[in-house]
Parts: sequence; structure tokens; C-alpha cells
Amino acid sequence: MSRRPTFAALAVANYRRYLTGQVVSLVGTWMQAVAQAWLVLELSHSGTVLGLVIAVQLLPVLVLGPYGGLVADRVDKRRLLVATNVLSGVLALVLGLLAVTGLVTLAMVFGLAFALGVVRSVAAPAQQSFPAEVVDPALLANAVSLNNVVTSVARAVGPALAGGLIATTGVGVCFLVNAASFAAVVLALSRLDHATLRSAPPVDRAPGQIVAGWRYVRATPALSVPLVMMTLVGTLAYEFPVSLPLLAQGPLGGGPGAYGLMTSAMGVGAVAGGLWLAAHVRVGLRSLGILAGLFGAAVLLAAVAPTLPLALAALLAVGAASTCFLSTASSTLQLAAEPQFRGRVMALWSMAFLGTTPIGGPLVGAISEGASPRIGLAVGGLACLAAAALGLLAGRGTTNAVPGSPGRRVALQGGAV
Repeated sequence: MSRRPTFAALAVANYRRYLTGQVVSLVGTWMQAVAQAWLVLELSHSGTVLGLVIAVQLLPVLVLGPYGGLVADRVDKRRLLVATNVLSGVLALVLGLLAVTGLVTLAMVFGLAFALGVVRSVAAPAQQSFPAEVVDPALLANAVSLNNVVTSVARAVGPALAGGLIATTGVGVCFLVNAASFAAVVLALSRLDHATLRSAPPVDRAPGQIVAGWRYVRATPALSVPLVMMTLVGTLAYEFPVSLPLLAQGPLGGGPGAYGLMTSAMGVGAVAGGLWLAAHVRVGLRSLGILAGLFGAAVLLAAVAPTLPLALAALLAVGAASTCFLSTASSTLQLAAEPQFRGRVMALWSMAFLGTTPIGGPLVGAISEGASPRIGLAVGGLACLAAAALGLLAGRGTTNAVPGSPGRRVALQGGAV
């Protein structure tokens, strides 16, 4: 573990611009996530259908993810991000207009969710690997942590705003606000200084490049183990958009306001965890194992919390452990991956994190509806504990070298960064 200034990456002008755009855009994204979940429940009154909508939205990430990663390795990532953000904004605008005019149907929500998933399958690998082109390797872990802090701030602010708007104006306004928010990130990307970006040379077209990426990951424990861990956690633990609304409606007896508070509590905890991690760089398999264990324990506490105040307290811990786990896993992968493979590696990360939802979303929704939302949440906690065991076993005898330190190469060879 290395101690460094919490906001070290903000000394890089390009990173400051990029992060500023992300703040605005991500608030809108979280507003849409909450609004979409509530809209689906209003239209269907079914947790299983809610899980299916989320699954349909993320299915393209699972199916098209490898191709999206290859595209990210072949083209300019900045231009690719501009294009995908514009398309995402258009889709949010369409959904907002349909909701405001009262014309929206469940089939339309499914269709627009799928279209957004197609865009995300290309955008996610580029977005995950882009920080490595904005800052140097010594600042990458700090930048990734700060990026997750921004996501967490958005998760705290966005759902709270969405809950208020849903209660006063309806869900449609949330989608319209999100559509407008994409302009901020497009402007930020357009204002980056191209000369100082650390862009990787584009990969030339050749047959078998997707398979080559899979083989590269399989032969590199510092990549394959975190991805397996993320697959376990992503499939069953990161189904909060399914389990939390049902928990708010059912055992905790709340409405959209309670759901917004629960999601915001996770965001507040994630901000605290991310700020701590930004100052204390942690990478490698042993660190991932420990953080996955803490994440699992916090989720289990949230699952058994008998009242809303206790659930909010547990969700603060869930958010802190979650962002530390995600940031550490992402930093480990980006530092371990060779530049020419980074897009494909982060595509696999997106598949493990987001693309597994088509499997986990309906499963957790069915468990939550058939048994209890508490059981659905607890299943995710147990998955985290299983991932923790894998990380700790694989990380035995390795050293968690600090990014940019002389020991990094040795640590990579031992299976950790």
C-alpha cells in the first residue's frame, strides 16, 4: 500500500476536464436508473420483469463486449466516447418524451433499454480503459479511485433528485434531465489537449484478435483471477437495482423516497471509501480478496437489517466496500494489461461487471419475489465471500507492489500488481 495525496490525479489538466464532465453526466445516469426501475414497477408490478428489463439492457454487453473491446483497441477512444455519449443522450430523450406524454409502454422500455445496451457494449471498454491514456501509470490507481468517487457522488445525488422528481413531477422528467447531462461529458471530451494524451497505437486489423485477447488473459493470472472474482460478484451481488426497490416496497415498507435514500446511502459510503482508497493505493489479488470479504459481510448485514435506519447504516458500509473493491480490481487489470490489449481486457471486465446481469438480474428478481428480497440480497453477499476466498488463495505468496514502483514487474509475474 502506498500513501499519496488524495487528489493527486487532479494535477493533470486533461483529467480535471474529463472528471468534471463525468460528474454532471453520471448524476443524470443515476437519475435515469432509479426512474427506469420505478417506471417498470409501475407498469408491471413485478420484480421479475424489473430484472428482465435490466437484463435486456445489459445483454448486449455480454454478447457484444468482446467486439466492443476490439473496437476500443482499434480506434481513437476519445472520439468513440463522444459518439457513444451523443447516442445515449438521444435514447434518454426519446424515453423521456414518451414518459412525459404518457405514451410509454413496457415494450418501449424494453426496446430502448436494449438499444442503450448496444451503445454501452462499445462505450464501456473505451470508458474503462481511457484513464490510462489521460494520466501516467503512477497516477492511474489514484485516477481510477477518484473516478469511482465521482460515480459514488452521482449515486448519492442522482437517486435523491430522482426520488424527489418522481414524487412531484413523475418519472419522465428524470429521463429528460439525463438526456441534457450528456452534453457536459461531450464538451469535456472535446476540450481535452490531444497532444498530452497517452494514446495507445491503434491495433491493426487482423484475424483472430478476439481469441488472442482471451488467450492473453487466460495466460496472465493478474488478469484472469480478478475477472473470475468480478464474474461471481457481478452476477449475484451487483443486482441492487432489482433487490433494493423490492426491499423498499416490501419488508421495509417504503416508497420511491425510501429507495432513493437507500441508493444514496450506498453512494455516500462509496464516496468515503473511494476517497480513502485514492490516498492509500491498493492493488493485487490479496487486497482484492480482503475487500471482497468486507463487501460480502456488509451486504449480509444490509440483508438482515430489520428497519430502514439500520439498513441505511449497513448500505453505507456496502457502498464503501463496493467502491474499494471495484477501484482495486479496475486498477489491477489496467496496470497488468499491455496497452495493445487494454481495450479487450476491459471489455471482459465490463462483461463480468455489467454483462452478467442478464443472468443474475432475473435470478435475483425471482428469488426476491418468490422467497424474500432479503434472501435475494443475501445471495449476493455469499457470492462476494466466495470471490474473497478465491482472491486470497490465488494471492498467497504474492506481493502487492505499488503502481509505478520498481517492484511492479516482479509482482506482475507473481500474479499481482
